[in-house]
Amino acid sequence: MSQPTRYPAEIADTPAAQDADVPSGKPGKSFFGSRFVSILHLFGGNIANSLLMLLGTALAARTLGTEQFGVFVLVLTLGRFSERLVRFESWQPLIRFAASEEQSFDSDRMGSLFLYGLLLDTASCLLAAALTIGGGLLLMQTIGLQSEDLPFVMIFAAAIALNIRGFPTAALRLGGQFRTLAYLQTVSSFVRIMLAFAAFLMGWDILAFILIWTGVQIFDTALFLFISFRSLKRQGVANPLKADWRNLPQRFPGFMSFAWSTNISSTLRTMTQEADTLLVGALGGASSAGLYHIAKRVAKVAMQIGANVQAVMYPDMARLWARLEIHAFRTVTFRLQLALMAIGLAALVATILFGKQALALVLGSEFVAAYGLLIAQMVAVILILHAAPSRSALLSMHRPGVVLIVAALSTVLFFITAFVTMPIYGALGANLAHIAFGLLTAVALDVFWWRESRRAMEGTTD
Repeated sequence: MSQPTRYPAEIADTPAAQDADVPSGKPGKSFFGSRFVSILHLFGGNIANSLLMLLGTALAARTLGTEQFGVFVLVLTLGRFSERLVRFESWQPLIRFAASEEQSFDSDRMGSLFLYGLLLDTASCLLAAALTIGGGLLLMQTIGLQSEDLPFVMIFAAAIALNIRGFPTAALRLGGQFRTLAYLQTVSSFVRIMLAFAAFLMGWDILAFILIWTGVQIFDTALFLFISFRSLKRQGVANPLKADWRNLPQRFPGFMSFAWSTNISSTLRTMTQEADTLLVGALGGASSAGLYHIAKRVAKVAMQIGANVQAVMYPDMARLWARLEIHAFRTVTFRLQLALMAIGLAALVATILFGKQALALVLGSEFVAAYGLLIAQMVAVILILHAAPSRSALLSMHRPGVVLIVAALSTVLFFITAFVTMPIYGALGANLAHIAFGLLTAVALDVFWWRESRRAMEGTTD
């Protein structure tokens, strides 16, 4: 039986079986150096992808104008809100369980594990598509859309139904293919830019942009699935489509409880990260939702850094915890927090100095009104960046319940803040709610992961 290639040799930016270079209790320079290279690749790819997506958004905004662009944003947000409301984030339990299975690697059993994740992804995607259409029918006028906008919602629901993400994400991250993750996503973004530019030149209407975004997302999903199956084959994992599907819950006890915890946590985050745009649309109309979306889209460039770090370090953190190398685990988490905080502060300063000019140059003078929203959103981003390593640490420690409780309390605080401040400050109130959410999340997760890891370290030294 072939053994898994955990870190493919041809991926020069990933550590080839670097686990041996991590001495017990303290990670070596080679550990951080090799992961840093992977993070740089992911960061470069994601920055390029974010800039391409921002350019696509700019083309849509310039072509459609503030009102129709707001409708476009609300349609996309409704679909993404529905998707993330029921998505199970299956990559998290897949990585957690696969890390535990690696020591006694069984190709067929690993194939069944990934099949479990794939089935979970497929079911949640179909449910999300149905929820998108149902939400459009029930909430359309409430969130700032009109009855004639329903066909746009139904078209974009097709992309939601096929947007399988957890399975390919876990396959590529476990395979150490961070360079592939970094640059593969830019392919679909480049295609979207080309089509959006054609729509801009031809002066096409909102239907054309909805079709472009829908078609490109379906293409992107197909591309990721193809690459992920190849990655699993190279790692020695049996084809999940041919794996034994019987008695999956009994063969992998605890998988669904972990998945449910991450699903509920994701649902709570969705209520703050996607429902906020719908709330702005409901209170301020489509134009306000469009401006608010612009601020969030720009700030998302900085948030990609936290996602990149989690993508690279989460598998390693799970392995360190599984091997009871607690001191190394704590060192990695703390250093990541410091680095992300510094990057977030630098991004905030750059936004204050150049944000207004950048909005006018890229989107046009009518979108400069998003400047204040952007600054407030960047403050929230700093807090979310700081919390990202803490969340990965607790998931590695098999404490998804703690993450869930913190997410629930932070979400309650978010909506309390939003409903108090939005009638006074408008869309800015939603940004203030994000700051409150991020502050509670960062502090609470820090307290829990430091306390739990200290107890574990004391237990290993007794």
